[in-house]
Amino acid sequence: MTQYFEVHPQNPQPRLIQQAADLLREGGLLVYPTDSTYALGCALHATTAQERLRQIRQLDLRHDLSLLFPDISRVTEYAKVDNAAFRLLKQATPGPFTFILPASRDLPRKLADPRKKTIGIRIPAHPVSHALLAAFGEPFLSSTLTLPGDDRVMTDPADIRDRLKRQVDLILDGGAGGLEPSTVLDLTVWPPQVMRQGCGDPHSIGIETQD
Repeated sequence: MTQYFEVHPQNPQPRLIQQAADLLREGGLLVYPTDSTYALGCALHATTAQERLRQIRQLDLRHDLSLLFPDISRVTEYAKVDNAAFRLLKQATPGPFTFILPASRDLPRKLADPRKKTIGIRIPAHPVSHALLAAFGEPFLSSTLTLPGDDRVMTDPADIRDRLKRQVDLILDGGAGGLEPSTVLDLTVWPPQVMRQGCGDPHSIGIETQD
């Protein structure tokens, strides 16, 4: 049965956030708000939850899932970050960007693209996702909540509950979600390339886009 918590979007209730973090730790699959859209999230060790996430999104193993962090302090445990990339991360985070970086040797192989050896890094600014990361104490896997056949992301928590009941373990309702996913930037090349234009403005962090 899917649990449903209404959380304050700016000051999420610590008791509810802790319950959500405990569920992540136990291998659960969550829906939660970010500074771009609602997303699906699970722990790195939760193999079954990862499989359920991919089934919901109909993603194969070649599709990278992003790793969410509360800040940049632990990113180098999972990705290779040179000086230029670090400066950009420091400037752009927290914010609505996903950064593609080379995966570190310590990152489990199944989390990185087997051909490119990359991983997506995300440091969201939303109070609910930030509180969840702090309570969980570890980065966790995430994917934008867009269902197969839909041409837009899901923004209404009540609609999410109706369509995903019994498919996820918990929905954190933080109010209406955003309409655009994060902007994806490839930092494996320089200058960085925009792989997906979303709600983050590349020009605001000094990245030019092609017309």
